[in-house]
Parts: sequence; structure tokens; C-alpha cells
Amino acid sequence: MRTLQLAVAIFSLVAGPALAANHEVQMLNKGAEGAMVFEPALTNVAVGDTVTFVPTDKGHNAESIADMLPAGAEAFKGSMGEQIVVTFDQPGAYGVKCSPHLGMGMIALVVVGDLPVDKDAILAVKLPKKAHERFESIVSKLP
Repeated sequence: MRTLQLAVAIFSLVAGPALAANHEVQMLNKGAEGAMVFEPALTNVAVGDTVTFVPTDKGHNAESIADMLPAGAEAFKGSMGEQIVVTFDQPGAYGVKCSPHLGMGMIALVVVGDLPVDKDAILAVKLPKKAHERFESIVSKLP
């Protein structure tokens, strides 16, 4: 019996991290929603999952939007033209931008966990007009 308990404990430790999923978001000059986009613009993940932001087209980065992070979450900033992998450990909504193309509306939203998203808080963040319009579109798709 003790051996079985030890085996289950070891398996739980080894298998735990393997259960996290990786999601991929492309950074594109042109996509289904127009110019300068993240695809998908809305990504739903579980706590502990990762998102790989891929600069499919050159000249993009992915970084968190300072006023769109859950409490306790760490900001992130990828280098220009380089892939960045972000692990999302705190539940909530994370705004993501491409720094040089924010004015053109290059934004995304990563929703972590099953908590309700505060849509009003997202839309209250001061952003360029095109970025705000894209967030309005994304928020309209949330439950």
C-alpha cells in the first residue's frame, strides 16, 4: 500500500507540469481582421498554460499592457522580431500589444481561467482609437 501511495505521489509531481498546454498566437502584418494583428486576437487559457507569441511577419513584439494585468501578475516584454513564450500563472485578463503598432490597433487579449472578465475595466484603459476599437470587438465576444 505504501509503495502505491509513493508511486502516485511521484507520478503526480512528474505529470503535473505536463498537463499545461501551449497556445500559439501569430503576429501578422495582415490577417483576417485587417492590418497589424495578433491571430487569434482572443486566447482563452487555463492557469499555468503558456502562450507562444510568434513574429510570423518581421517588426513585431508582444508585451503586456500595464493597466490590463490581473493583480499579482508579472508584466512581460518580448524583443522586436523575436518569439516570446509567456506562462500565465494568475487568473484574469491580460492585455497584449505590439509596441510599434499599438496606434494601428495591434492588440490581443489573453483570458486565463474561468473568472468573469471585467469588460468595463478593459474598455476604460486609455489607448489609441484603433486599439480601443479592437478591444471593443474582442470584449463583445466574451460571455
